[in-house]
Amino acid sequence: MRPRLPALVTVAAALLLAGCGTGGELRSAGRTPAATGPVRLWPTLPPASAAPYDYGEGETARLPGIRVTGGDVRRLDPVAVVRAGLKARPDRSDVAEELPARTVEAINACPSAPRSCPVLPPYFRDLTGDGRDEMVLAVRMPGRQLSVQVYMPESGGLTRIMSTSDAVISVQLAGRDLIMRAPSAITGYEYRTAWSWDDRQRAMLPTQDEILRTGEFRRHTPVPRPSAPRTPRPTASVSAERR
Repeated sequence: MRPRLPALVTVAAALLLAGCGTGGELRSAGRTPAATGPVRLWPTLPPASAAPYDYGEGETARLPGIRVTGGDVRRLDPVAVVRAGLKARPDRSDVAEELPARTVEAINACPSAPRSCPVLPPYFRDLTGDGRDEMVLAVRMPGRQLSVQVYMPESGGLTRIMSTSDAVISVQLAGRDLIMRAPSAITGYEYRTAWSWDDRQRAMLPTQDEILRTGEFRRHTPVPRPSAPRTPRPTASVSAERR
C-alpha cells in the first residue's frame, strides 16, 4: 500500500488543478457599450453673464453691537443675536434681513413672553473647520416656515454666514454640513439641501440640492404650502435618486 500513496496524491493534485482551470477562467460579459459624452444643446446660444435673481447665497453680514468674548458663542443670548441680525446690513445689499412683522413683534416680546418666543434653542458646531463653534439659530415663522441662520465668531464680533428660510421637514447637522429637508409639491418626494462652508466666499453655500423619492415622506401628513413665497431654490446641482 505504501508505494501507491505518491501516485494517489499526484492524481488528486492533477484533478484539483484541472478543476481550478475550468471553473475560474474569464468569460466574456458581452460587448461594452460605447461611452457617450455630454452634448451641448443650442451651442450658438450666448451664455448669460449675470444671475437673474439674487438667492442670497454667499451673502454675509456683520452684527452690530455683539461682542464675542474669547470667541465663545455659547455665552451669547440667542434672542439678542437674532434682534441684532434684524439690523445688520448684508455685505452685498443695503437692506437688512426682513422677517414677517408678526415674527418681529414676537421676537421683541421674548423677554416678557418666553413661552411664545419664536427663537428656538441654539445648536453649536464647528462648521468652518477653524476649531471654534458656530451658533446655529432658527426662528419660527407663519405658514410652518423656519428661518435658519448660522453665526461665526470673527475678530471679537459675530458674522452671519448663512441665512435662509423654508417650510422644512427637518434640519440636521452632519459633520460640517447643515442639511435641510423640505416638502416638495410632488407627492412622495422631498427637497434636501446641504449647506457647506466655502473658504473663498467666507460663507455657507448650498453645495448640494436634490429632489429625492422617499417612502418616509409618504407617511407624513402633507405640509400646507405657506401663503408667502418660499426662498427660491438655489442654483445647485439637482439629482434624482431611486430607492
